[in-house]
Amino acid sequence: MKPYEINNMIIDDELDGEEFVTVDFTYQNKDYSITFQKADLEIINTWVFKDGTSLPANLTDNIIELIREDIKKRI
Repeated sequence: MKPYEINNMIIDDELDGEEFVTVDFTYQNKDYSITFQKADLEIINTWVFKDGTSLPANLTDNIIELIREDIKKRI
């Protein structure tokens, strides 16, 4: 069983010809969002949503790798 749940995934190809993948997910009862470059799944930004605002998130490398692998399977 995965320690997170992906709620939404958006592939955006309208930004200067580059494609990005944004994944919204829940992990440890908190809502997060990560944006990756689609080509190599390099992280662009990570956010945690708390009290109606977004803050930079500090996620473990393990969780990020699990999400990357999940994205690879879905796209």
